[in-house]
Amino acid sequence: MTATTSLPTTRPATYELADLTRALRAAGLARGDVVLVHACLDTLGTMRDAPTPAARAARVVDALREVIGDEGTLLVPTYTFSFCRGELFDVARTPTRGGPWSTSAEFLEYVRTLPGAVRSHDPIHSVAGVGPAAAALLADVPPTCFGEGSVFARLEAVAAKICLLGVGLEEATFRHYVEERVGVPFRYKKLFTGHIRDGATVRKTGWVYSVRILADNGYPDGRRIEARARETGVCRAAAVGEGGGEVLVVETPAYHALLARMIAEDPWVSARGPAGDPVVLEDARVGAPRLHASLPANASMREMIDALWRLPRDIVSDGYDAALRALATQLPMTIHEYPSGSECWSWIIPEKWTCHEAYLETLDGRRLFSYADHPLHVVSYSLPFDGVVTRDELLRHLHVHPWLPDAVPFIFKYYERDWGLCCTRTQRDALLDDRYRVVIRTSFSYGTLKVGEVVLPGASDDTIVLCAHLCHPHMVNDDLTGVVVGIDVMRALAARTNRRYTYRFLIVPETIGSIAYLSRNEALIPKMRGGLFLEMLGRNHPHALQRSFADRSEVDRCFTLALQERDPYGWTAPFRAIVGNDERQFNAPGVRVPMLSLSRALRTPEPNHYFEEYHSSHDTPDRVPPGSLEASRDLVLHMLDVLEGNVVPVNRFKGEVFCSRYGINIDPYVNPEGAKALFDIMFLIDGQHSVADIAEMCSIPFSAARATLDELRRHGLVEVSQ
Repeated sequence: MTATTSLPTTRPATYELADLTRALRAAGLARGDVVLVHACLDTLGTMRDAPTPAARAARVVDALREVIGDEGTLLVPTYTFSFCRGELFDVARTPTRGGPWSTSAEFLEYVRTLPGAVRSHDPIHSVAGVGPAAAALLADVPPTCFGEGSVFARLEAVAAKICLLGVGLEEATFRHYVEERVGVPFRYKKLFTGHIRDGATVRKTGWVYSVRILADNGYPDGRRIEARARETGVCRAAAVGEGGGEVLVVETPAYHALLARMIAEDPWVSARGPAGDPVVLEDARVGAPRLHASLPANASMREMIDALWRLPRDIVSDGYDAALRALATQLPMTIHEYPSGSECWSWIIPEKWTCHEAYLETLDGRRLFSYADHPLHVVSYSLPFDGVVTRDELLRHLHVHPWLPDAVPFIFKYYERDWGLCCTRTQRDALLDDRYRVVIRTSFSYGTLKVGEVVLPGASDDTIVLCAHLCHPHMVNDDLTGVVVGIDVMRALAARTNRRYTYRFLIVPETIGSIAYLSRNEALIPKMRGGLFLEMLGRNHPHALQRSFADRSEVDRCFTLALQERDPYGWTAPFRAIVGNDERQFNAPGVRVPMLSLSRALRTPEPNHYFEEYHSSHDTPDRVPPGSLEASRDLVLHMLDVLEGNVVPVNRFKGEVFCSRYGINIDPYVNPEGAKALFDIMFLIDGQHSVADIAEMCSIPFSAARATLDELRRHGLVEVSQ
């Protein structure tokens, strides 16, 4: 509920039950109506023969039931904001928080606890009611406060009415449903998570709530809307007795139409204003310093790592933005922005997160560790917290690395509502006091998730996608190494003038970045012939190639042949058998782009087979051996060369080629394997087999098959088809 109506300085006159029923009918309520009631019984007046708030609530319900009849349905908002507060929502027991007035809660709780009352399972904006339509309107609601299928959408579908007793029209939460439906710049969707108890069953779930920006400009203000609604007759008013309160009634379809028109005229009409850029307004509210990183022109991979690795590159953050801006100076790059709250298929873009400070200290003020020491000391996307906790409570929120005793782990809770700190196991084991002070000053704000895109057009619109993630604060191998290798690969490709394919390199925040890009560029997906996710390439481990979901696509086979040729210790595995990263989004149902993943990993089931320092403060530039990045870059380029060269040779000869005539004969007595391979190749040249097919069928390197075909082509015996 929006608490913006002020209480009068004097109490209104008294009224009787008959006065209220007359006013309800005069304002437009009728028998059989479905009505949602917002109320403040104090401002409505003092009812005779109702000496207590509970008695008054009962009499008001009597008046409403008399007007709408047994065939009518009475609903009230029983909002709890449980998930917003990090609390469990018990459908049967969690009390209504009500509005700013005590009698509001009395009335709402009275209706909620009536015999036969039904309550929706919304852990933020639940609604309770009685009457024949209550169950259909309130049962099985989807996990959204104001979205499709919500109680408010259902109310509009049945042309329900909203009745306001002693409060203004701006108290009708239905307005926020319309704001979400038509879109206003100061509200955005946010995912909250928590637990709902229904009887003996407790389930964890998420819930989407359209929140406002916290800058003062976004504060709700419905006065202009109420004035227009009264002027146009959309809102009907009736006084309750002589000098008493007022009853207002609106029909949901007409109110929706009015709101939509007014928002189209002025998108800020239902907010305090003035209008402004929500990102700028929120940045000013949060007050975080703007981070900056600079790179020299044509920076080396090592220079890029040294300049960017210390930045706090959380998925939507100033640190990530600073790193992406710096990389955009290295190649022509488009930076796509996706606002917080935007729906990307089934996902929602999260808010921007800023950590101002975080620390743990003893009760006598001795600081044990802090965000200033290392940004991994606070859980990424931690809620703010300030208080003294017991050691047991602290340990439930304190994370350590599973196998490195002196490393701080990287822990993130992007979509969980919780606070947390991280430290070394050595530090944790030294915590022997009974109580500690925790301070976490973080801000959540409206921002934009950013994806960098570099495009190199080729002779064909058919596209190969390279991808790497830039997030993970204060770490290098995961996955700043993939980003810089991708930059260097694109530089090399940019120098070529005969590219067969178009190449796209995407720099993303992990998972959500790829989903955002793909969901906004669905028209490009059919042209994506395949791709390669680049990750953790700054070690001396052998290259590990994880195949796509398709497994035997042209890209799978070409990249596998290239790996076999260039890295004798390299190995391959099926989809999701090595890593799980953004390649999942490209291979997923509805997309099905065969994207492989290239990393450096040991062939072992141990949890640290990626590298020992995985997700920890030990993932630093000094752990990147000289030459490792260059070797990975060269391997990627060779993979793309193999793909570019994977043509289909067509025979221009019939019968067996007279090899001696063209000087391509191989003496079977001197080189029996070579002679066999030559004839094996020639017998497969029929316009049906690609170079990769031939190399695989003959069990020879791709380059050897291609060299033989090029020689036959030089003599006019073979032509190629793309």
